[in-house]
Amino acid sequence: MFPFAEFFGGLGQPFPGGTFRREYRIYSAIMFPNGDRSDVEKGGKIIMPPSALEQLSRMNVQFPMLFKLQNGPANRATHCGVLEFVAEEGFVYAPSWMMRNLLLDEGDIVSVQSVSLPVATYSKFQPQSTDFLDITDPRAVLERALRGFACLTVGDVIAIEYNAKIFELLVQEARPASAVSIIECDMQVEFSAPVGYREPERIPRAAPQEDEPMMIDADALPSAQKFTAFTGSGQRLGGNKGNKKKAAQKEEPLPVEDPLTKKRIDVNTLAQKGIPNYDWKPGKLVFRRNLRKPTVSESDRAAANPFAAFSGPGFSLKKSSSKA
Repeated sequence: MFPFAEFFGGLGQPFPGGTFRREYRIYSAIMFPNGDRSDVEKGGKIIMPPSALEQLSRMNVQFPMLFKLQNGPANRATHCGVLEFVAEEGFVYAPSWMMRNLLLDEGDIVSVQSVSLPVATYSKFQPQSTDFLDITDPRAVLERALRGFACLTVGDVIAIEYNAKIFELLVQEARPASAVSIIECDMQVEFSAPVGYREPERIPRAAPQEDEPMMIDADALPSAQKFTAFTGSGQRLGGNKGNKKKAAQKEEPLPVEDPLTKKRIDVNTLAQKGIPNYDWKPGKLVFRRNLRKPTVSESDRAAANPFAAFSGPGFSLKKSSSKA
């Protein structure tokens, strides 16, 4: 059934050369016979038999121990670390997501080879579901989940658990190589848009409509009164001081024409008390002049006030000096 396994000496037999390379039957963590090993599902490490540790110790393999898992017939490969050496001889136990990436079923043959990987400096992940956007701080959640991983391989779909829910992430990019070690490293992490994510449609904002001023034709109104500026006659409010002759003359006030009603108004009637202006309308200004004559004559005013300026005897404030 597995001719390539017999070619390399059967299951559990080392490959020739100085690199650790063996073939094992692979099972998921739920098939582990000695108790619950759900911790294997939360990371990227496998459980190997004690004989593998003995062989690795003789070969002086450098720590941390990293391995390449390969499915030869399907031409699929990934990388992982080792969690413990407590599996039965000829068996390894791996996370379910790792077996899916390798296209392996329970009990299939997998090739395990020791490798040395460069330290990661950058990685990019793509969530496989839009539910990943519901996580408040996805970067912190991923950082905590990657503590159970030893390395990353471009093309793998890893699985992390958060709030009793499994999230799958595709490793899209890794630097400086397609397979890197993430043990004790300072790695920059970025995320791509999740699978099935669509940008929200932006509704363009409508331009504000300016209110146009309402134009009214005054001629269209039946009762409209036309107003023409600077029309009609007027009168001077004060006399002209430069022309004494005109100032001395006493002119009779002329009637004033109302520009709105086109009627002549007698100014004399405006100055009389008790006579209202029946032609007055709101918005109309009328400048009145005091045209009333004084009721007290000059002789009566002089008799009432006998004071006259610069009249009467006087005396000198300066004392006259006497001759000796």
